[in-house]
Amino acid sequence: MISSLTALAGVVALLGCIAQVPAVVTVYNTAGVVQQPLGTATGSAAVASSSALPAWLAAMPAFNDEVLQPPPVPSPAPPTQFTLGLQTSAAAVSGLSIPLNGSFLGFSIEMSVVTQVIGINSTYLSVPFLNLMALVAQRGGTVPIRVGGNTQEYATLVPSIPDGKAIEKDKDDTSNPTATPTLIFTDEIIYMLNNVSALVDVKWYLGIPFNDTTNLRLGIAEVGEAILGDNLLGFQLGNEPDLYVAHDHRPADWNQTNYFEEFGAVIQAIANDPSIPVRNNLIAPSVSGEWTPESVFDTGFITAYTGSLGALAVEHYPDNNCAAAFPGSTSAAPVVPQDVFPNYLSHTAATSITSAYLDTSSIALASGKPFVMFETNTASCGGFPGVSDSFGAALWGVDYGMTMAVSNFSRALVHVGGVSDTYNPFTPPPTNVSTTYAWSIGPIFYSTLVVAEALGPSGSAQVLDLAANSANIYTPAYAVYEAGTLVRVLLVNFVSDASGESEYTASLGFEEGAAVPEEVVVKYLLAPSVAEKENITWAGQTLGTRFQADGRFQNNETTTTLPCNQTSLTCSIPVPAPAIALVFLPPSSSSSSSPSSSFLPALSTKTFSTTAVTKSGENTASVAPSVLATSNGETDGSREKLASTSKGSSSGGVSVRWRGGGGVRCVVVVGLVGGLLTWGRML
Repeated sequence: MISSLTALAGVVALLGCIAQVPAVVTVYNTAGVVQQPLGTATGSAAVASSSALPAWLAAMPAFNDEVLQPPPVPSPAPPTQFTLGLQTSAAAVSGLSIPLNGSFLGFSIEMSVVTQVIGINSTYLSVPFLNLMALVAQRGGTVPIRVGGNTQEYATLVPSIPDGKAIEKDKDDTSNPTATPTLIFTDEIIYMLNNVSALVDVKWYLGIPFNDTTNLRLGIAEVGEAILGDNLLGFQLGNEPDLYVAHDHRPADWNQTNYFEEFGAVIQAIANDPSIPVRNNLIAPSVSGEWTPESVFDTGFITAYTGSLGALAVEHYPDNNCAAAFPGSTSAAPVVPQDVFPNYLSHTAATSITSAYLDTSSIALASGKPFVMFETNTASCGGFPGVSDSFGAALWGVDYGMTMAVSNFSRALVHVGGVSDTYNPFTPPPTNVSTTYAWSIGPIFYSTLVVAEALGPSGSAQVLDLAANSANIYTPAYAVYEAGTLVRVLLVNFVSDASGESEYTASLGFEEGAAVPEEVVVKYLLAPSVAEKENITWAGQTLGTRFQADGRFQNNETTTTLPCNQTSLTCSIPVPAPAIALVFLPPSSSSSSSPSSSFLPALSTKTFSTTAVTKSGENTASVAPSVLATSNGETDGSREKLASTSKGSSSGGVSVRWRGGGGVRCVVVVGLVGGLLTWGRML
């Protein structure tokens, strides 16, 4: 049993202090069950097969078996040989985006599902979630995550919840077509978010409830600033206010002017609240398409509130599945997924969305404000089965992300719901089977990784739409410049053709006098067809099939090195149908004879072990020394009762109280229970 402050040094290491941690921790007297072993980062996960799902589990939209027919090869088919004229210097091209970071694509997590996705509370964090966020952070830097959505509008911070939970839904009190429950939550939720940030480079957006501006609930802003500190990006004020009337949240004559006035009332209340010291981080207007952003700006919104605004934002889904998801909520007939599948499989799918916001992005740029797509995905009301969870959605997500980048969005957040949604980038299993089944990764999660690597973490990436193949909508391509120099090219092939005849070859052509590399390195995003749901790889690695993911890549990364023609000044890149190819060019300062691998970004894999076994009826956990430290911890309701690292003892642990700066509390990692990283929050 550990009995000194030295043994608790692991907690301090997590927050930038010194660590001394034993290699293995066995935690006794813990509540809960032990997750089945999930294998290693390079092996197959040893969990239950998704082919033998219980009927009730297979019936959940998130785990549906709907596989659509790939659309036929377009007629006429796109040319399969074309040249892209490239300029190696950004100074020689026009139409470049603003400088962007690889964290361009983040996530928007519905507030009601945070304890399913992120962790149970500040003491128990979901290890697969940490692993997934680490994958994005390794490639693009800080991961932006919004916790909010419809459920934020009816969320109320309370001191405690009788059953000891961190958040609880009142499903008897719903009032709009998306069946949004009223929520109560405690500060455990905010501490949980901050504990995630202590492990992975994640920063957060939260939402201030706007459903009743005559009885404001500013508690989330008060505790959010106090606990999260620099890990807080801002507060959304009003989620899709243009839908308030349709959802019976405001009277029929409520309009943009009323929103302007109520927004001002909240700003005044914040100014009068000494517990909210930061007052320039509000996100608005977050309209969804019923109003245009410009119709809100016409009220004088930006001019009046510029000192309070941290960013301008919109939310957009290209379609909706509300008629099928919520029968009776609309007079429209349910959408047939097979009918709309082709709508997502061309460059038009992306440009038709972003074209509506080109003026808005210009206004944001002129106002000195970031412009954020605050919530988006394939279709509202959960997405379409067979579409939103297909490889086609992954292709769409990459092309959509890059098109938003070209259109001067500053970032975009992909929405994450629960088991009733098909569009999730990642979905944990229902709690009652979490010891048998692991997580499921949606194809669109791969989109976030590809875009992160395409843009990189430098913060200087600028994107250019190359109008490839005579602007053919099935073969879009992008050039990425860093610090003014061409560094990467991204190629998309939306066509699905098992015959191989629709594979194209793009010749990257360099200007006369350019230093043409001897070779380039390519990473491919691949699947057998656009309808594929599980057999998806990025650079030869996969996150696993349904119920077999722990957030770590399986298999070793594989890249393709292709020679360039020094005479024709071209590099020929084959792109299968369907696929995405990300081409890495060597830096102009490197020798043409340098090994190709020397200019690929280094991706040091930081993962969180989820290996846990049951031995002689005892819960044991094998824990990496760089990740976990030995100590004790419980939830708010039982924090004074200590678990122990000694068998047969429940009181042999060491209790230390430590308050960090800015209200951030130090934590101690104590073990793994049911695939969760367990922490003790020190008061």
